[in-house]
Amino acid sequence: MLRGFPPVVAADTHTLILGSFPGEASLAATQYYAHPRNQFWRLLGAVFDEPALHELPYEERLTRVLAHRIGIWDVLDACHRQGSLDSAIRNAQPNDFASLHAHAPLLRKVCFNGKTAGRFAPVIGAAGYATLVLPSSSPANAMLSFDQKLRLWRDILT
Repeated sequence: MLRGFPPVVAADTHTLILGSFPGEASLAATQYYAHPRNQFWRLLGAVFDEPALHELPYEERLTRVLAHRIGIWDVLDACHRQGSLDSAIRNAQPNDFASLHAHAPLLRKVCFNGKTAGRFAPVIGAAGYATLVLPSSSPANAMLSFDQKLRLWRDILT
């Protein structure tokens, strides 16, 4: 059984970005979105108008994201999976979203990084949060260019 990471949130976090589950590179590095071809950090840097965000040390990236009142987590706490593809996920155990309100009482919006994570949008929406399903930042999602993804990712801030 593989285990994910704790949420990166603060008391003033108003928007949360949820992925599905960390890939192999992320699990090995114990860092969200550690695969060098994953566009997550570059996309957020462009959204925040901080183009060098992806070049900063990991802890500094987290500090910068939290400064924008954005949080990071995954929909799944644990699962079985060979490789990094979401389609290979088995025996998935969701994270405890009920406890999240205690850590991020100002949370109002939840964005989903990709369609797999986005399957949870109706449940999260029913709990009273605004939801937004974004195109996946994964290198496996090559159907859209970086600029096409960025146009949609800019909606994180609206």
